[in-house]
Amino acid sequence: MTRRRRVLLALLAGYAALLGASWVAMERAAGPAPRSGQSMERWPSHVGGAPHEVALAYSDRGPRDAPVVLLLHGSPGAHTDFLRVTDSLEDRFRCIAPNLPGFGASSRWVPSYSASAHAQYVLELMDRLGVESAHVVGYSMGSAVGLELYGLAPTRVRSLVMFAALGVVELELFGDHTLNHGLHQMQLAALRALRWGVPHFGALDRFALNVTYARNFTDTDQRRLRPLLEAFEPPMYVLHGAEDFLVPLAAAEEHARIVPQAQLDVVTRADVPELRADARLGPGHFLPFTSPELVGERVGRFLDRAETGEAPRRRDAVEPRVRVAAAPFDPHTVPPFQGPALLAILVLLALGTLVSEDLACIAAGLLVADERLSFWAASAACFVGIFVGDMLLFLAGRLFGRTALRHRPLRWFVNEDAVARASRWFSERGAAMIFLSRLTPGLRLPTYVAAGILRTSIVKFALLFALAGVVWVPALVGLAAVLGREAAGLLGGLGWSKLPWLIALVLLLRELFGTVPMLFTHRGRRLLRGRWIRRTRWEYWPPWITYAPILCWIVWLALRHRGFAKVTAANPAIPGGGFVGESKAEILRGFGDAPEVPPWLLLRAGLSPDARAAHALAFVAEHRLDFPVILKPDTGQRGSGVYAARDEAELDAAVRRHPHDTLVQARVDGPEYGVFYIRRPEEPVGRIFAITVKILPTVVGDGVRTLEELVLDDPRACALHAVYARENPARFDVVVPHGEVVRLVDVGTHARGAIFLDGRHLITPELTTAIDRLSQRFVGFHFGRYDLRVPSEAHLRRGEGLGVIELNGVTSEATNVYDPALGIVESYRVLFAQWSAAYEIGAVHAARGTPTVNPVGLLRAWLRYRRGPRGHRTSVDA
Repeated sequence: MTRRRRVLLALLAGYAALLGASWVAMERAAGPAPRSGQSMERWPSHVGGAPHEVALAYSDRGPRDAPVVLLLHGSPGAHTDFLRVTDSLEDRFRCIAPNLPGFGASSRWVPSYSASAHAQYVLELMDRLGVESAHVVGYSMGSAVGLELYGLAPTRVRSLVMFAALGVVELELFGDHTLNHGLHQMQLAALRALRWGVPHFGALDRFALNVTYARNFTDTDQRRLRPLLEAFEPPMYVLHGAEDFLVPLAAAEEHARIVPQAQLDVVTRADVPELRADARLGPGHFLPFTSPELVGERVGRFLDRAETGEAPRRRDAVEPRVRVAAAPFDPHTVPPFQGPALLAILVLLALGTLVSEDLACIAAGLLVADERLSFWAASAACFVGIFVGDMLLFLAGRLFGRTALRHRPLRWFVNEDAVARASRWFSERGAAMIFLSRLTPGLRLPTYVAAGILRTSIVKFALLFALAGVVWVPALVGLAAVLGREAAGLLGGLGWSKLPWLIALVLLLRELFGTVPMLFTHRGRRLLRGRWIRRTRWEYWPPWITYAPILCWIVWLALRHRGFAKVTAANPAIPGGGFVGESKAEILRGFGDAPEVPPWLLLRAGLSPDARAAHALAFVAEHRLDFPVILKPDTGQRGSGVYAARDEAELDAAVRRHPHDTLVQARVDGPEYGVFYIRRPEEPVGRIFAITVKILPTVVGDGVRTLEELVLDDPRACALHAVYARENPARFDVVVPHGEVVRLVDVGTHARGAIFLDGRHLITPELTTAIDRLSQRFVGFHFGRYDLRVPSEAHLRRGEGLGVIELNGVTSEATNVYDPALGIVESYRVLFAQWSAAYEIGAVHAARGTPTVNPVGLLRAWLRYRRGPRGHRTSVDA
């Protein structure tokens, strides 16, 4: 063990010991003692569902025979929130101010900290103190407790003062319960992580912003409060500071609107003479501390009126107020973000850019359009997030070099080939690449990592990017804001009720963000041309789209033949019929010594790297093979993992790094074809269902353009630019000499960039006879596709010189459907007919006793394939 590792382990052990001691101290720590003048009540309770003992500390000031006023503090808070306010009330009211559970000297840990649970505790306290009814003064979160108390026992709440009150969810933080709750849960998770992950010996529990405070907000469901307000019958007084940055004034106005008897009182600067005219903070959320006499006087006046019956109840409300109260909530009254909500949304936008710059800028622009956020604040948040993210990419390249690309998470987003290309570009173009990367999707990550690897000056890089960001980010946010305002005008707003349209707008903006910048460069325009081809030609559509109708057809066939698994009996000689995970070597072995099967070798994964390399090189020498030699996973599909080793060095390196069973094959020269063969069990002779002509695409150099430029300028190859870049990483940026023909791929697989054309015109009796003769050598094979190479098309027609690359079972495709001239309707007709034949053949074999594989077995086989093939034996098979 190295010295560094020993030191690290010692530090970890010491930290773990401190952490354990801290946990013990937290468990043994006693709660805070009641303050001077406080009393304590303890009783068994079932609030929150679980039986437990609860202790509530409270202050009780004023005459015992006077009307009772319950003062409910906010979160975080305690009875001390009202310490100076009660000076104006205790001469004529009995003022009871409890510490709610989780705060002050009351019980620290209870099952629930919601406003509803707190209301139940307060009701139990009233019972124990013999308080029949009370006027309730709720401060901030305490107002929600007061409303819940009214919901539990309406007759015991004589009036309610909502002061700087938490209330309707539409005007709290983001205005949506799900979003608000998500933020509260993140806050709770962070505080819990600090509590349990940092040795503090109970000190953090004594801070105001602790776990119990976070539980209070997380457990409370504000959606319950609007119905309680709408049904509230007693007098209500809504007191609010005009410059409250924690709870917007609009919330107080909405509470007063939906309670028609409520009196709204807004404290302005003019009401606070002691406040300096140039003070930055006016009357706001903390008035009980900054202006307690004012609060006590105004609350006292209302309580006097409520006690004498002068304050109106709901039945006393005037008709205009009743009509206004009955109107639905107007989302246009939601003010811009402020206070914690503003800070939270700016942080979330900045963090969002680390996931998707475009979506974060779109969200920022739509918030600007909805007048929830200023343009400059939105742009600044996105700029900071993007700047920090790109500097992290730069530093990853600078500090860790290319090794960083081999490790998560960076390898998920950018590969070594892309960074190598970006390094060459950056070396040639320098600062221009910073701006070019902003105009071309896919260039940003490799460019900034490459800049770090090339050890570009940090100061220079930061200044260049800041300049690019100052131009780029406001443009994106501004475009989203302009289009968002237009959409809001057409739709009547951008609220949650317009969610489908909002999603469509986001998708449109994202498309614009990815498209418009590309129009400014020739490369971008050609990439757009390729994107258009991929989206409009079905041969390029992703499998989850193209196979949706086919899956529906398969379901119908499964019902018709009374079992999904019947198809797995189509080829009794191949496990699962060749559905997934079949061994290519076992299939080739089924042909015996057929001359159509070129030499092959199976290298088991259990062999040591040296042994694998030795066996592979010996195989090449024994059969006197010419390079390139083909390597492929024994259970791969759709061309995954296929590699052409061009010389002995490449072969040696490739077999050493492949961790799975690997098939080594002699390369067969000549054009490649896919021949789909079907023989029904009752038929003595099979037939060729389809033929695919496989063309390996090429471009011709002109001595001026690079290989990438030749690909982009090709009418078809531009659609597969990314594929050909992966296939040709070493020379994609190299100028191709005049007249040189460059083959873009070495493997005849559509997913790897080969061109597939319909070749059914090549079917001849001679070819059919040759394929049928070969197929019947493999006893138990009835359905699947041969991948063949032959010297020429004429040889194929005559059925001569066939070289079998591989044979695929029931999930193989009649790949002639990828011919762009065939059309989508004819393509689906061919595929439907193919699957119908597979089920018909499988049903006959199943009826004759051929085992089938149930869906669970198929799923397991698929999962094994997805995890990657693993060999267990150490033999060499040929």
